[in-house]
Amino acid sequence: MTSNDEDIHVIEAIGRSRIIIKNGNVAEVSVSKLRQCPLAKKFARPVEDITQDAVKANIEHRMDSWGMCQPHRKVLGTVDFVGFGASELISSGILTGSMDAAVLACDGAGTVIVTTPEMVQGIGGRMSGLVSTSPLTEEMDRIEENGGIVLDRVRATIDPVLGVARAYERGFTRVAVTVASAGTAQAIREQFPDAFIFGVHMSGITEADAERIVGVADIVTACASKWIWQVAGARALLQAGTAVPVFALTQQGKQLILDKIARSDRPVLVSGSKLPVYGPELPDPLL
Repeated sequence: MTSNDEDIHVIEAIGRSRIIIKNGNVAEVSVSKLRQCPLAKKFARPVEDITQDAVKANIEHRMDSWGMCQPHRKVLGTVDFVGFGASELISSGILTGSMDAAVLACDGAGTVIVTTPEMVQGIGGRMSGLVSTSPLTEEMDRIEENGGIVLDRVRATIDPVLGVARAYERGFTRVAVTVASAGTAQAIREQFPDAFIFGVHMSGITEADAERIVGVADIVTACASKWIWQVAGARALLQAGTAVPVFALTQQGKQLILDKIARSDRPVLVSGSKLPVYGPELPDPLL
């Protein structure tokens, strides 16, 4: 059940294709700006050539497999979908104690405060850029029953700045937050200097916004952004990955990635290099 007469969720995925989900069905899918993406090829429902039909099928698979944008949505998870994604790194940070809360956007709930690695991964592991969402009462209940905090049960508002403020008010002191806009990142850094800022969903941002978010974030994902590749890559202390990498811009960000590597059993190549390092396969085209 929802708190609105009409249940509408708007997300951006796979090269800023805009997807509208109404009442449990994919109603609209815009044309993606990408032709191919190496990350999309590794999805549980792979997207080889990025067409509207392929994007729709991928979103429907997420809805069928874990209930995205539906009342029965899963909110707990333990599987790492990518090596150095935002949810994977923040989950690791909570496990090691370098973070005690994460402020995330969740379909069906809006901005939430999460304190366990299982919920960080359950909410963020397969989530794309959430533009707006409708409240889903059953899902919000499940989040709260498992220790999460929903900021706005009535409207499911997405407000990372308010989320960080509420986290500190609740007594958390090592707060991470995912942000998708430079303005939001700057506002958080100005008001909460100690917050850990993770820039996500960067495809298509302007050079000016890339400069702004790189100036305040601890880690940013490259996504398919040519400007993040250039601006963040040139200033990064560490790059994790070469196809769709993340760039650590502060010592705190660098340490988070190193801690994740230390906890993993996967073999890792460490090599000093001028950054960025481009892999043989990149999103096409970089936006």
